[in-house]
Amino acid sequence: MKLLFKLQSLKLLWTLKPPNRTFHGHPRLLSSDVYSQYESIRQGKQEIPKYFNFASDVLDKWSEIEKAGDLLPSNPAFWWVSGEGEEVKWSFEELGFLSRKVANMLTKECGLQRGDKLILILPRIPEWWLVKVACMRAGIVIIPGTSQLSAKDILYRLQASKATCIITTDKLAPAVDSVAPQCQLLKTKLMVSKGSREGWLNFTELYQNQSADHSCIKTRIQDPMIIFFTSGTTGSPKMTQHSQGSLGFRPLLSERYWLDLTPSNMIWNTADTGWILTSIASFFDPWVFGSCIFIHNLPQTDSAVILNTLCRFPIDVLVGAPTLFRMLVQNDLSKYKFMNLRYCVSGGEPLNPEVMEQWKSQTGRDIHEVYGQTEMGIICCVGKGMKIKPGSMGKAAPLYDVQIVDKNANILPPGQQGEIAIRSKPIRPLGFFSEYLDNPKKTAESERGDFYVTGDRGTVDEEGYFQFIGRDDDIIISSGYRIGPFEVESALIEHPAVVETAVVSSPDPLRGEVVKAFVVLSPTFSSTDQKSLTRDLQDHVKKTTAPYKYPRKVEFVKELPKTVTGKIKRNELRDKEWGRI
Repeated sequence: MKLLFKLQSLKLLWTLKPPNRTFHGHPRLLSSDVYSQYESIRQGKQEIPKYFNFASDVLDKWSEIEKAGDLLPSNPAFWWVSGEGEEVKWSFEELGFLSRKVANMLTKECGLQRGDKLILILPRIPEWWLVKVACMRAGIVIIPGTSQLSAKDILYRLQASKATCIITTDKLAPAVDSVAPQCQLLKTKLMVSKGSREGWLNFTELYQNQSADHSCIKTRIQDPMIIFFTSGTTGSPKMTQHSQGSLGFRPLLSERYWLDLTPSNMIWNTADTGWILTSIASFFDPWVFGSCIFIHNLPQTDSAVILNTLCRFPIDVLVGAPTLFRMLVQNDLSKYKFMNLRYCVSGGEPLNPEVMEQWKSQTGRDIHEVYGQTEMGIICCVGKGMKIKPGSMGKAAPLYDVQIVDKNANILPPGQQGEIAIRSKPIRPLGFFSEYLDNPKKTAESERGDFYVTGDRGTVDEEGYFQFIGRDDDIIISSGYRIGPFEVESALIEHPAVVETAVVSSPDPLRGEVVKAFVVLSPTFSSTDQKSLTRDLQDHVKKTTAPYKYPRKVEFVKELPKTVTGKIKRNELRDKEWGRI
């Protein structure tokens, strides 16, 4: 109560009355609850401000609370370890001090202005967090990307986004340089490195010499803040744009709807920096509650490193893809004594019930599943105190009226399979993406009747628990990564051995599903050793696009199943892989 009073006295946005935690009720009652909240907001009982900036309205307020002595001095805002003995700890005050220096560097030294776009491709290093906060202070739109992007991926992102600045490491700098001449709008290249490179500014040297005196830009709550490139079934990845409020303000309204955090807690999320889960679980949501964000560099996902880290550091909450937990349960967990771990979250794809049972039996801890998308953030979750149903991804998250609908957007009864959808009319809930940038057709196609349709199929039971059935399209979700078949097929078709190819998901005990390519060979390569050719094709894809997209399985076929109009019947291939034929 003292903390809440302090937040109110500082006029932090927590002065909003938190939503009732009975949000996890029957789906037929959820809609009226959501609308009543928005009616309260519109009637002035709860007010969504016209202006909002996460850096000034959340992080700087925590800094003030910290200075007043109302936060535990032993718990930093940010704690990073390299795994090789290096550590970085920042308080909220230090985070503010350093991020203001970076904001001055971006605006004064690099000439970036409000609304300019900056591509940020960094691994799990502290600079990633500094740049994100600095961009918010300066009103610069951030475009995060995974460090596994190829030169071709980077070229597409630079050209599509019209970004004027890119920040990356010396490892990816050569890839950027190979495509930079084709990107006329790219003016500034910043490299996070101890070395130097012609044509690049050294990030660390430049920002350290800047003043820490910077006034945060006043941003509207609907102003663009961040863009994620998300894979589709056809064509190149789409630019999914979020506003200042959709990610940063939603947790202020939603209380601890999927993470059970307080200022005394520490959370570790192992997801890649390129994905929305890291922005949510390693940035916005924990810092709303003043929690410490723990980060391990994790150049490789090593189960021993992860388990030892949980034993050495006071981590309360662990967030990861199902692959993480599938990998961890392969170990003898009785050898490990976790220091503080009490709450585990899995998201990105469904988690096998047997893995949940193994984890529970060996550690005594439950795994709480969440379900979300780049466009929506968290859609469903198994919150604290909720009954855990193996195979279920929980109930609708606050602010969202989630339903199962048919092809005409009619709500289906419990137990009947349909498409997972979120009500978007008459009131578009806070948390929704703004648009697919420069793609109004795709934005319009995402709506059906009064709903945004996710492209995922599922069911809901009488208690309001949702179950994921599978993609309604051809997206492959492997180890939490969303992979569009078109991107993999485009890479494969460039190889001289490939005449035609179709890419689908295939079951895998560790990753849930993996990429499988059905390949029709050129007659010239018909007598080539297939094992050798498989490796050659896999290596080719790794070099052409992000390595995580490569087909772990390859099957050579004489022809692909097609419709009368010549379209490849991927659903038939996928059904065969999953034993549905």
